[in-house]
Amino acid sequence: MEEYTIVRRPADGSFEGVPVMRIEAPAFGSPLVCTAAAQVCYDDEALYVHLWAKEENIRAEVTSKTGMPCEDSCLEFFFSPVEGQTRYFNFEFNPNAASFIGIGLNRYNLVRLLPMKDWFHATPARTEDGWEITYKVSYAFIRMFFPEFRAVSGGTMRGNCYKCGDLTPVEHYITWNPVDGDCDFHRPETFGLFRFA
Repeated sequence: MEEYTIVRRPADGSFEGVPVMRIEAPAFGSPLVCTAAAQVCYDDEALYVHLWAKEENIRAEVTSKTGMPCEDSCLEFFFSPVEGQTRYFNFEFNPNAASFIGIGLNRYNLVRLLPMKDWFHATPARTEDGWEITYKVSYAFIRMFFPEFRAVSGGTMRGNCYKCGDLTPVEHYITWNPVDGDCDFHRPETFGLFRFA
């Protein structure tokens, strides 16, 4: 099982010096047509997420709040905020910041959330060799569903990061913590370990 340390957010609000998760493990027999990476840090108010992909053939068709960003070039962050619980959030974004935010136990017990306000402040950008997205997940949002959640030094939670593209020129599925078996990222038993520094 992969492990990642979630450090305190740098004082300047950047991701400078925040550890990098390499999203480079092909899943479900997928070709490795691109690579991706993630950084996660925290402060007293929120988790901050930065994902990026080195991707040549970017697909960005979905723009609606009810579309499926996983059909496009998509970067995903899944996490179970409370250790010992298998219920998790999934955050999926395409290069337009079109999102699928869900909570559930698995693919078949998943509720899509459509927040009425901009909780996450997602900011996408094109880069020289691909694209990136940054956003924040406030503890106020997390505690609506997990009131016992606390981000404290020494604490842990489980999660995984993914890069996919169902309808990209070459369909692909790539993970941080390896996932075997069925073609399904919605399996909390395959999550890696996150530790708060």
